[in-house]
Amino acid sequence: MSSVLKILNAAKTVKFVCTSISNKCVTPLLLNRIQCQQQQIYQNAPLVDLSARSFHCTSPCRDLMEFFDDPKNWSENEVKVGRAWKLEELRIKSNKELHQLWYVLLKERNMLLTMEHECNDKMELFPSPERVDKVKISMDNLETVVRERNKAYHLLETGETGERPTRLVHNALGLRHLYRSCEHVLPPHMNTKWIKSRSIGYGGRAVRKFLLLYREKLYNIKRKAKNRSRNEVMMMLRRNPNIDIQILRRKYPDVDVDKLLRDDKTRGHFVPKVDI
Repeated sequence: MSSVLKILNAAKTVKFVCTSISNKCVTPLLLNRIQCQQQQIYQNAPLVDLSARSFHCTSPCRDLMEFFDDPKNWSENEVKVGRAWKLEELRIKSNKELHQLWYVLLKERNMLLTMEHECNDKMELFPSPERVDKVKISMDNLETVVRERNKAYHLLETGETGERPTRLVHNALGLRHLYRSCEHVLPPHMNTKWIKSRSIGYGGRAVRKFLLLYREKLYNIKRKAKNRSRNEVMMMLRRNPNIDIQILRRKYPDVDVDKLLRDDKTRGHFVPKVDI
């Protein structure tokens, strides 16, 4: 028993000695470090850890004001911006850059739509509304490039495009529209609900009359567009007799330029010289 007490007393002695040494050696260092940190905090000097440095390029302002434009543009009538991204420029970028650019454009679109809604509520002019169209064109081009890459990847791996299969179907009015197939739990021959919703027949006197008038409307639109192009070419030939015919043919492929050259209305008051 006495031996056990001696061992316990020795352990307490060693612990006391170690504690005293650590208090004498470490405490001043800790106090100095705490005082230095407090001085740096009060002096607005950030602490720099040389062992592990980190940097970021994200804007420190992450509040709801990011949904609004720069305050200096609020009272402007026009904001100088660039053009939309082209397909050729997006095709040379990597997938990571396209992913980052998509979220930048998405954030810009949310900001522009928020500003447009706010200006409409306050009956104010929204500066440079064409920015919304430019962002939309850029996002559409970016999505086109990503789809092209996905198609190329699936064609190399599986021999298929990977896109959802589509087909032309008729609706209740007899009009054809593009139907995109989707996955179902049941196969087609067992899915009675899907069969009833898709097996729509059209017919009757009213539908036939509608289709007749609808096709007539499409024909009139096409005819008026062709006549409009013909009149434009005729006026160009009347005002500029020496215009380049090849440029007119490339710009107006649906117009018979040679036939218009022989027409009297194209000549106007110009009388060609005839050698006697």
